[in-house]
Amino acid sequence: MTALSEKFNRYGFVVETKVNKLQIKKAVEEMYGVNVLSVNTANYAGKFKSRNTKAGLVTGKTNSKKNAIVTLAKGETIDFYSNI
Repeated sequence: MTALSEKFNRYGFVVETKVNKLQIKKAVEEMYGVNVLSVNTANYAGKFKSRNTKAGLVTGKTNSKKNAIVTLAKGETIDFYSNI
């Protein structure tokens, strides 16, 4: 993501699975005061995993997640480390 942000002015976010691109665009513009050109999203489904323990076979599922890649207008940046 660092290479994308430096080369193509794109930034990545982990968002809720139920939000759409318009909601992501509005939220980023309000939070950081920038102009968003486009939003790309990627859904990752949770995977089932199991392991053998003394108590027997333990099964579970990892969480689902959604990533958003936001492209900003030329000349605009987001400084994540200014608040630290």
